[in-house]
Amino acid sequence: MCYNCGCQMPNNDMGNPKNITNKTFEEAAEAMEQSVKESKQNALELLEKVLAVKEESKDKNWKP
Repeated sequence: MCYNCGCQMPNNDMGNPKNITNKTFEEAAEAMEQSVKESKQNALELLEKVLAVKEESKDKNWKP
Protein backbone atom coordinates (compact mmCIF):
# COMPACT_ATOMS: atom_id res chain seq x y z
CA MET A 1 0.00 0.00 0.00
CA CYS A 2 3.01 2.25 0.38
CA TYR A 3 2.62 3.78 -3.03
CA ASN A 4 -0.72 5.45 -2.33
CA CYS A 5 -0.95 5.90 1.47
CA GLY A 6 2.60 6.64 2.50
CA CYS A 7 2.94 3.78 4.98
CA GLN A 8 6.38 2.94 3.56
CA MET A 9 5.49 -0.78 3.20
CA PRO A 10 5.50 -1.46 -0.57
CA ASN A 11 4.41 -5.10 -0.25
CA ASN A 12 1.49 -4.62 2.16
CA ASP A 13 -1.93 -3.95 0.61
CA MET A 14 -3.47 -3.46 4.07
CA GLY A 15 -6.13 -6.02 3.22
CA ASN A 16 -7.34 -4.21 0.10
CA PRO A 17 -6.07 -5.50 -3.26
CA LYS A 18 -6.99 -2.17 -4.90
CA ASN A 19 -4.07 -0.47 -3.14
CA ILE A 20 -0.85 -0.02 -5.14
CA THR A 21 1.93 -2.41 -4.11
CA ASN A 22 5.03 -3.93 -5.65
CA LYS A 23 2.73 -6.68 -6.91
CA THR A 24 0.86 -4.02 -8.91
CA PHE A 25 4.09 -3.03 -10.63
CA GLU A 26 5.04 -6.68 -11.21
CA GLU A 27 1.71 -7.35 -12.94
CA ALA A 28 1.93 -4.15 -14.99
CA ALA A 29 5.50 -4.94 -16.05
CA GLU A 30 4.51 -8.43 -17.12
CA ALA A 31 1.56 -7.08 -19.12
CA MET A 32 3.87 -4.74 -21.05
CA GLU A 33 6.78 -7.19 -21.29
CA GLN A 34 9.12 -4.89 -19.38
CA SER A 35 11.06 -5.08 -16.15
CA VAL A 36 9.54 -4.03 -12.85
CA LYS A 37 12.14 -1.26 -12.67
CA GLU A 38 11.07 0.06 -16.08
CA SER A 39 7.43 -0.01 -15.00
CA LYS A 40 8.23 1.96 -11.85
CA GLN A 41 10.41 4.44 -13.75
CA ASN A 42 7.67 5.05 -16.33
CA ALA A 43 5.14 5.59 -13.54
CA LEU A 44 7.48 8.00 -11.76
CA GLU A 45 8.05 10.05 -14.89
CA LEU A 46 4.33 10.32 -15.59
CA LEU A 47 3.48 11.13 -11.97
CA GLU A 48 5.99 13.98 -12.01
CA LYS A 49 4.37 15.39 -15.16
CA VAL A 50 0.81 14.97 -13.87
CA LEU A 51 1.65 16.61 -10.54
CA ALA A 52 3.13 19.60 -12.38
CA VAL A 53 0.00 20.47 -14.38
CA LYS A 54 -2.68 22.81 -13.08
CA GLU A 55 -5.63 20.73 -14.26
CA GLU A 56 -6.00 17.07 -15.15
CA SER A 57 -8.35 15.63 -17.73
CA LYS A 58 -10.29 12.37 -17.67
CA ASP A 59 -9.94 12.03 -21.45
CA LYS A 60 -8.22 8.70 -22.12
CA ASN A 61 -5.90 10.31 -24.68
CA TRP A 62 -4.87 13.23 -22.42
CA LYS A 63 -1.15 13.74 -21.97
CA PRO A 64 0.33 16.23 -19.52
